Amino acid sequence: MAIKLTWLGHATWSIETDSGVILLDPFLNDNPSATAKADEVKADLILVSHGHGDHISDAAEIANRIGVDIITNYEIAGWLEKNQGVKSTIGMNIGGSVQTKFGKIKMTPALHSSGLPDGAYGGCPAGFVLTLPDAGGEVTIYFACDTGLFSDMGLIGDSGIDVAVLPIGDLFTMGVEDSVAATNLINPNIVLPSHYNTWPPIEQNAEQWSERIRSKTKAKPEVLSPGETFTI
Repeated sequence: MAIKLTWLGHATWSIETDSGVILLDPFLNDNPSATAKADEVKADLILVSHGHGDHISDAAEIANRIGVDIITNYEIAGWLEKNQGVKSTIGMNIGGSVQTKFGKIKMTPALHSSGLPDGAYGGCPAGFVLTLPDAGGEVTIYFACDTGLFSDMGLIGDSGIDVAVLPIGDLFTMGVEDSVAATNLINPNIVLPSHYNTWPPIEQNAEQWSERIRSKTKAKPEVLSPGETFTI
């Protein structure tokens, strides 16, 4: 089976593999661009990049309904267990990796903040590199998650990235021009935009972004509407 990436709106992604479905940063019930509600999505594993409500708000509800692990940083893992009744978490930290039935998941740096919805400390924000087996060998996907541009994206790219998912909304994360610079540092084969057009402050023209990627980088841009799927 091919790996399928579905953008569920804002920064929420569903990654479908032979081993099941990974759900990244579930923000659905209060997300005006979401194409599904929290009680409608499937997940065999949940990843949470940081503590902001627009990335974590539905994680506990989904995990408790289905009974799946949440992988996140150590501080958020403890908060989810203590305050949200989540029974199974894997707490990790920047630079660490964990082997799962899906493949290897590595936690990468992100330049952002990470306060939790109740004001608790949310640890360090992060991105993820997923190394997933497929029929052709392995596919490596980098979710930068909420971040500004930083030069060490070049080191992440040195590992060989097939697909990168980058924020382009500006204001809270990288904007269009910095995402172009990030693409050149990472040097993926394919790049997809995320974290934009949810609300007016982060509106962007994705087609103009796509043109900039084509003209300024070697990567192939793929633009999805919420609910659409890209097959790797």
